[in-house]
Amino acid sequence: MDYIVKIISIEQVTHDVKCFRIERPADYAFVPGQATDVSINKDPWKEEKRPFTFTALPDDPYLEFTIKGYPDHHGVTDQLHHLKTGDELIIRDVWGAIEYKGPGYFIAGGAGITPFLAILRHLHAQGKLAGNTLWFSNKTAADVIREEELQKMLGDQAVFVITKGESKPGYIKSYIDKTFLQQHITDIHKHFYVCGPDPMIAAITGTLEELGARADAVVFEK
Repeated sequence: MDYIVKIISIEQVTHDVKCFRIERPADYAFVPGQATDVSINKDPWKEEKRPFTFTALPDDPYLEFTIKGYPDHHGVTDQLHHLKTGDELIIRDVWGAIEYKGPGYFIAGGAGITPFLAILRHLHAQGKLAGNTLWFSNKTAADVIREEELQKMLGDQAVFVITKGESKPGYIKSYIDKTFLQQHITDIHKHFYVCGPDPMIAAITGTLEELGARADAVVFEK
């Protein structure tokens, strides 16, 4: 089913990421970690659907998407970043396989943090964040989405990893690869939540299997 909704507010989160809050249709429900297909309600973009994860809490009066723009692609995200408050989007029914199953390790790359934002915010609101760790990989420190909020929620269990650019206090300069995982996993029997670029997901899920993680304990969008 299609729902036409207006943009309530737009916030610049990083140099290339914006947060869009939009109207919430009556009886529209989602589980933290789920997504929907979004398009812009103007020609010729109405049928150009792209998947975006909800980043608000499931009982907030609005819906929210945190979206990285790719101006070089001249596509939907670039168009979204040119929209203004009051412009309209089209959203559809919810879908998604990323869902919280119990304490574990959240492994995110770049904009792959978005399903985890919803989950971690929800757990924080419920006072149930204990036992969870976040490893968040980005190219540079300037690319980190919601760093201050994540640190506030998770404390030293929020670990920020940068792969390029300058070293910075409080960051680990590394890749989340087999060596990193062997050094930092303290309980291979916990759950693992993985989201990011497809090659990263494939590499990490394969490595976790090698290290002995249970297949049913590794959660990612298939």
